[in-house]
Amino acid sequence: MRTLVTGGAGFIGSALVDRLLAEGHEVDVVDDLSTGTLANLAAARQLDAPLTFQGMDIRVPELIEYVQRRRPQVIFHLAAQTSVVESVRRPIFDADVNVIGSLRVFEAALGAKCPKVIVAASGGSLYGESPEGAPPLTEEASQAPSSPYAISKRAMIDYLRSYQRLFGLEFSVLALANVYGPRQRFSSEGGVVSIFAKQLSDGAAPTIYGDGLQSRDFVFVDDVVDAFIRAIDRGDGDLCNISSATEVSVRALYDEVARTLGCAIDPIIAPARAGELRRSVLANDHAARVLGWRPFTSLSEGVAATVASLGPR
Repeated sequence: MRTLVTGGAGFIGSALVDRLLAEGHEVDVVDDLSTGTLANLAAARQLDAPLTFQGMDIRVPELIEYVQRRRPQVIFHLAAQTSVVESVRRPIFDADVNVIGSLRVFEAALGAKCPKVIVAASGGSLYGESPEGAPPLTEEASQAPSSPYAISKRAMIDYLRSYQRLFGLEFSVLALANVYGPRQRFSSEGGVVSIFAKQLSDGAAPTIYGDGLQSRDFVFVDDVVDAFIRAIDRGDGDLCNISSATEVSVRALYDEVARTLGCAIDPIIAPARAGELRRSVLANDHAARVLGWRPFTSLSEGVAATVASLGPR
């Protein structure tokens, strides 16, 4: 199958490219390298495999012509502006990338007669705060996007539903929990696992903001990639949470990373950051039913793989 991955030089995108090539698919990558790097594709580019790379911003009109030439049978849309802080600072830029850029991708899919687009959304931003003591949030939970970033991603989903109804473009939306693993940038928002691992590996004391009891739902990148693969021929017109459905406090995560590295460095405790969610945990039963997907990597296994990817200390 011929596939196209926007944002394919990024953290999740490059892992998806590796999996697609391993399964014998042809892969075209579109990435402007604003956050991704060619280093993430180094292993894939060394293979004797059907891989092309196009350095291109998804917002440019030329994207439509390029996709029409490549004629993908499925498009994985991962290119995005993902920083909540940046979206607050530059909401027009955020909307330009996440709304206008996404519309370019959808128009390109129509022009290329590509039957399906599979897109990444942010589960935590989409739903907002998980109520204290409540079970993990399902896809039926009320959506409360509070940042320009979350609003733009919600708008992208609304546009997808419109494109399906008006033009017959099929889609699946994967609402991702806190994804972590090898190749994640040490400075990225949500990249707390890689940040802790890198700083502790360098002998530095990471910072925990607040009391450390704020909790997240961490899901390993290989598990996320598996969900994207399963969505190729499943989950049409649907939104699925891709999560571990397990609540882990930031302090417990820190202790797991430190234990894996054999470190005894105390973290720096700083004031809580304004606007940060106290609790975010998503149910994944719907993905199990619709995609036949469940996470298969434990937190300890995922942290170990992330630490190992940093190389020798």
